[in-house]
Amino acid sequence: MENVQEVEVVATEVAQEQAPQTQEQQQPKRNFRDGRPERKGGRRNNRERDNREDDGLIKKLVAVNRVTKVVKGGRTMRFSALCVVGDGKGMVGIGMAKAAEVPQAIEKANLRAKKAMVKIALVDTTIPHETIGKFGRGKVLLMPAQPGTGVIAGGPVRNVLEAVGIKDIRTKSYGSNNPINCVKATFNGLTNLRTREHIAELRGKSPDEI
Repeated sequence: MENVQEVEVVATEVAQEQAPQTQEQQQPKRNFRDGRPERKGGRRNNRERDNREDDGLIKKLVAVNRVTKVVKGGRTMRFSALCVVGDGKGMVGIGMAKAAEVPQAIEKANLRAKKAMVKIALVDTTIPHETIGKFGRGKVLLMPAQPGTGVIAGGPVRNVLEAVGIKDIRTKSYGSNNPINCVKATFNGLTNLRTREHIAELRGKSPDEI
C-alpha cells in the first residue's frame, strides 16, 4: 500500500510540473510587430521597381570588358561596358562607360545611352530601304523584309534592332566581328535611313512625285 501511495504522489507531482508547460504552450506567442503598420503586398520585386523607373525603356547589355591601366604605382583594373537603350518605338541610343565595378559601369553606360537616343525612320515593322552601316573595319548590311520574317541578325546587331523595335529585317555582318564595331556600324546604318516622306520634304515635292 505504501508503494502505491508513493506512486500516486509521484504521478501528481509530475502532472503539476507538466501543467504549467501545457499552459505556456497554449498561450499565443507574443507578436513584436504589434502597434506597427502592416506591410501591404509583401516584399517588393526589384525588377518591377526598375521597370517603373525606366519608363518602359529596353536596356541591352552588349559587352563587358576588363581593362588594365599601367601607372607608376602598378596596374589598375577597371571595367568597360557597352549598352544599348531603346523604347521599342523607333528611338535608340548606345553608350560606353568605364568604372571600378561592373554595376557602376553598366549604370553609367545606360545613362549615356539615354542621352544619346535618336529617332530612327521605320516603315511598319521593318526599315524603308536597304543600307550599309560602317564603323572602323566593320560593315553591317541591313535589308527590309516581309512581315513574319523576324529578326535575322547576330548577337550585337540583334540587340540594337530589338531595342529600336524592328521585328522584320535581314542583316549580314562583314569584316570585324568585334561587338563594339558591330553595334556602332548598325547604329550608323540605322541613322542613315530616310523615309519617302522625309526625302520629298527635303526636295520640296510631294511623295507621289518621287
